[in-house]
Amino acid sequence: MTASPTKADPGVEEDLTPDAVVVADTPWVTLVWNDPVNLMSYVAYVFTSYFGYSKKKAEKLMLQVHEEGKSAVSSGTREEMERDVQAMHEYGLWATLQKSE
Repeated sequence: MTASPTKADPGVEEDLTPDAVVVADTPWVTLVWNDPVNLMSYVAYVFTSYFGYSKKKAEKLMLQVHEEGKSAVSSGTREEMERDVQAMHEYGLWATLQKSE
């Protein structure tokens, strides 16, 4: 059994350059999709209560869901959007996340 060295060899320089280029976390979006179950007023209520949107903004997003089939209701890091998607599911809405274009 060989022991792992705890210190670098004094005769070897460490390469401190990254192996890969670090790319900034591309913003993600939460999409809410139209469904035949939830009332439009309920969808607007969810947007107001969960996201804190004004009634006007919540109704605009709700109408986009109704008329266009989906709406991007929030954006941020992947982890934040996973949380928002989970919350929309808990409210009974159909939601997914995707990278922002």
